Amino acid sequence: MPSLVAIVVSHDSAHALPTCLTALAAEHVPAIVVDNASRDGSAGVAEAAGARVVRNLRNEGYGRANTIGIRAADRAERVLILNPDIVLRAGAVDALLRAAAAYPDAGLLAPRLMEPDGRFFYQPRSLLAPYLTNPPGNRALPDGDACAPFLSGACLMIRRDLFLALGGFDPNIFLFYEDDDLCRRVADSGRSLVHVHGAVALHGRGRSSAPEPGRVFRTRWHQAWSRAYVSRKYGLPDPSPSMLAVNAPKAALASLGFRRPLIERYAGSAAGALAAIRGRTALAREGLA
Repeated sequence: MPSLVAIVVSHDSAHALPTCLTALAAEHVPAIVVDNASRDGSAGVAEAAGARVVRNLRNEGYGRANTIGIRAADRAERVLILNPDIVLRAGAVDALLRAAAAYPDAGLLAPRLMEPDGRFFYQPRSLLAPYLTNPPGNRALPDGDACAPFLSGACLMIRRDLFLALGGFDPNIFLFYEDDDLCRRVADSGRSLVHVHGAVALHGRGRSSAPEPGRVFRTRWHQAWSRAYVSRKYGLPDPSPSMLAVNAPKAALASLGFRRPLIERYAGSAAGALAAIRGRTALAREGLA
């Protein structure tokens, strides 16, 4: 069996790590947990579960922290990138490795992601996919292995040498669209993206970090900024002006009704779009510039 190491990025993920790491241990996959300056003892939880821990002194963001972990996995042939709220079902790793052997042109492989409500998560298109285009976003769920326009960064398997040769995740992105960007670069290198139907993973979706005030605003800020960043990177129309025009009035209306969740949501999107228009970077916002 090719050597495989799991990379898990944690940020206030103590509630999710035990189940995630227990499932990896059951699949006989060693784990490296890259902790992004958690305040809830995530690093200690990971160590108690037998994982090797890399402790970042600051929150480096999702993609950047994964790249740190993958560089640390210097004996691995392949790496399995997964969120703390991913729980692998029995046999998932064997299914992924069998698929890697069966499809030697595959650059990225991903399991079938099942949501908490039992739905099968499958994204039928990507902003950055010039291949397997599906402009209306019609959902035709695969019932077997399939090439895909996009594979979610929640759980991905890739050869370590390919990941590093491609430069890892884009270091300018703090959060969101780093997986779209990686998928695009893998596809541009002539390799396919393969959905492996027989490998199943349960996805908590959005439960990797504990809730905290301002989290929704921050999340929406980065979604808006990163969408603008990758659009510009690949020569697509800049979505920032339209995002600002749509979300700023909604934020104002939500403020009149004192609806905090909606204020955070719309104001975050508007602020991220405005930051992109003004040339501010995500790293500057997070103190990483």
